[in-house]
Amino acid sequence: MTICPSQSTGVFVIGGGPAGLAAAIAARRRGLEVTVADRSQPPIDKACGEGIMPDGVAAASALGISLKAAGARAFRGIRFCEKDLAVEAPFPQGVGFGMRRTALHELMVERAAQAGVRMMWGASVAGLERDGVRVGGQLLRARWIVGADGGNSLVRRWADLDACALASRRYGSRRHYRISPWSDFMEIHWGEGCQFYVTPAGDAEVCVVLISRDHRQRLDHVLPRFPLLAKRLAAAGAASSDRGGVSASRRLARVWRGNVALVGDASGSVDAITGEGLCLLFQQAVALAEALEAGNLSRYQAAHRRLGRRPELMADLMLLLDRHGSLRSRVLQAFAARPSLLSRMLALHVGELSFFDSAANGLALGWQMLTS
Repeated sequence: MTICPSQSTGVFVIGGGPAGLAAAIAARRRGLEVTVADRSQPPIDKACGEGIMPDGVAAASALGISLKAAGARAFRGIRFCEKDLAVEAPFPQGVGFGMRRTALHELMVERAAQAGVRMMWGASVAGLERDGVRVGGQLLRARWIVGADGGNSLVRRWADLDACALASRRYGSRRHYRISPWSDFMEIHWGEGCQFYVTPAGDAEVCVVLISRDHRQRLDHVLPRFPLLAKRLAAAGAASSDRGGVSASRRLARVWRGNVALVGDASGSVDAITGEGLCLLFQQAVALAEALEAGNLSRYQAAHRRLGRRPELMADLMLLLDRHGSLRSRVLQAFAARPSLLSRMLALHVGELSFFDSAANGLALGWQMLTS
C-alpha cells in the first residue's frame, strides 16, 4: 500500500515480519493508527523450528490470531532423544502448534489488514528523524516508532540501543520433509555440540532444524550421527531447500529511547533451543501496545524484562545440557526414572509452574541424579 508522504501515523512499525505485525495488531486493538513498512514482499520466510508452545498459542489468540483455524498441526508435548534413550512429557494444559513460517506470516498479514493496519511492502526506511521516519526520500511523521527489523536491527543502531550482553551464538539450518509426522510430540535429538528439532508442520510434513555451535556444520553431514532420525527420514523427500540463520541469546540494556521502542529479535533474543521466540514476540507486542496507549515506554521496559526472565532461565539450563554431555546423559536418565521431573520442567517452560516450585523440582532432580 502506498502512502502519501504528507500523511502521518500514530505508530510507524519498521519491519513486517511476525514481530512487527504482532505489534501493529496489538496497537490497532488499542485504537492507535498504525503503519507497517518492510522492504520485502509477503510472505516473509525465516529459518526457525516452526513450533509454537501452548503459551505462545494463547498469546497469539489474545491478538485474535487463531492458529488452529489456519490449519496448524497440533503437538501435545516434548520428547528428548539421545542414542537409545527417549523421554517425553505432555504439556500440562493445551497443545502446541507447528506450521510453516510462510503460512504464519500470511495469516498475520491477513489479520493485520482486517484490523486496519496500513502496510507499505517494498518500502525502504532510510533513517529516523525527530518527528518521524525517512521513507523513499520523504518524511512520514509518526508519534511512535517501533523497530521490529530483526536481530541485525538498523533501528536499534539508529536509536543508540545497541548496548547488550551476548551470552551465546549458534547456527541453524532448516529443511522440510514430505513425511507424515510419526509422533504427536515435538522431538529434540541431542548430540555432541548440536541438536536436531523435529516439529510436525502439517499432516504430511515435518520441519527439521539442526542447531550447532559450529557454523560449518550442515544437515546432511550431521544427520548420519543420529541413526534413528536418519532412518525415519531416509525415504522422505525434501519439501524445501535448506535455509540457515543465527540463533543468539542477547539481552539489551534498554529497549526504548525517546519515542522509539524495539520488539521481537530487535529487542534481544533467547536461543532457539527454548522454542519461545514466537511466544515472546506476541507477549511483547501486547505489553508494548499497552505502554503506547498510556504514553509511557518505561512501562514496556519493565514488562519486557519480566517477560524475558523465564525463557532466559530455560535457555541457560538447556544450553548447559548442550555444553556438557555427561551431565545431559545423567539428566535424561533421571527424567526416564522419574517422568514427573520432566513434566514439571515442561510446566515451568510454558509458564504453568512458578520459579519457587521449579527450585523444588531442581532439588528433586539433583537427588534423583545422585541416587540413580
